[in-house]
Amino acid sequence: MSDIYELSAEVRTQIGKAESRRLRRLESKVPAIIYGGDKKPETIVLDHNKLVNALENEAFYSHILTLSVAGKKEKVVLKDLHRHPSEPRILHADFLRINPKSELTMNVPLHFVNAETSPGVKNNGGVVSHMMSEVEVKCLPGDLPEFIEVDLGKLNIGDTVHLSDLKLPKNVKLVDLGHGQDQPVASIHKPLVAEPEVSAEEQVIQPEAKPEGSQEA
Repeated sequence: MSDIYELSAEVRTQIGKAESRRLRRLESKVPAIIYGGDKKPETIVLDHNKLVNALENEAFYSHILTLSVAGKKEKVVLKDLHRHPSEPRILHADFLRINPKSELTMNVPLHFVNAETSPGVKNNGGVVSHMMSEVEVKCLPGDLPEFIEVDLGKLNIGDTVHLSDLKLPKNVKLVDLGHGQDQPVASIHKPLVAEPEVSAEEQVIQPEAKPEGSQEA
C-alpha cells in the first residue's frame, strides 16, 4: 500500500495534565506520543483540526502514516485515540513506530458488498445482520490492507459468513483464527414481523363472566 498520509507534529517539551489542558484549550493542539521500535517514546503535539480532517478517512486508521517531527520523518500507525466523552474533540493520540521486517497487529475495517443482489435479500426479502465491523489482523507493515472485503452475493436466508470464509490478502492472518475462534461476521435472516396494532374500534370487549346460578337484575 502507498504511504499517502502525512502529518506534521511538534516536539512537546513540557508534560503534565495542566500543560495538556492548556494545549487543547488555548492552542487547539492534541498531545500525542510515538513509541516502539528501538527508540525511546517521544511526546509530540498535533494540530487538532488537521488530525480531525485526517480521521474522516476510514483508511487513516489502518494505514501506514508518516509523522514529520522537527524535520525528521517517522513511519507509524495509529494505535489508540482518546476522544472527549461528550464533545467532538480529540484528547490524545498514540502512534506506534513500525519496523518493515516485524509483524504488527492492527484492526482493519470490513467492507460488505453484494448484499442487495444476494438470493436471500433479492429473492426472499431477507435482512443482513453485521456481527463485526472490523477484524484484527497480523502481518508485515508492507502487507497491511486498508480494508477486507466481505462478499455476501451468494448468501441465502439462514446463511452465515464466518472469519474462516473471508478471502484475505496475501501474508495477512486473522488473530482470532490463530486463537481458534472462528467468529460469525454477517448473516441473512427473515425480517422480524411486528405485531399489528389493534385500534380501539377493533378491540373486542369480552362480557364479564357471571357466577353460575346468578340472574340478571
